[in-house]
Amino acid sequence: MFLPGEQTPQATPNDAPCQCPAKLAQQLLPQGLIDAGGGTSMLRVFNIIVLGVLAVAVWGHHPAAAAQCEVISATHSADTKGEALLTSQALAAKGAKQLSVKRGWKHFTMSAQKVAPDPFWKKVRPKVPTDVIYASFVTAKTYSICFTGVVVPFVCTSGTKVCGK
Repeated sequence: MFLPGEQTPQATPNDAPCQCPAKLAQQLLPQGLIDAGGGTSMLRVFNIIVLGVLAVAVWGHHPAAAAQCEVISATHSADTKGEALLTSQALAAKGAKQLSVKRGWKHFTMSAQKVAPDPFWKKVRPKVPTDVIYASFVTAKTYSICFTGVVVPFVCTSGTKVCGK
């Protein structure tokens, strides 16, 4: 700090450039970062900011629509374990496709969802006892529980969680 009447030291060629406002303005003026007169650069900066905010408001920031999900269960019986399993999985996929058409979804995903085994003969066997369940099979899209049937030897129930937009 200098007292009134004192001389300020003069910059030498080895000193750092002067950071005086006038010197900064002279350095920035040729680069177009500030305007010498009419303030058009500040107006241009303001317009860019306003247009940027409007662009984000119109196009950029829409919260993602929440996916709607539903659990589907499909049961199939067969004479072989493989047929019961594969067909119940195929029926779950078919049900997912039908649900997407019904709901008007353009895209949907399926993920494995455990469901209760569903017996065909509910009057004879209202609930599947754990001692007749012989296997569970989990894939990326279905969770299948297979059990011995009352009339048909093998039954599988496959569950899937279907989410769409």
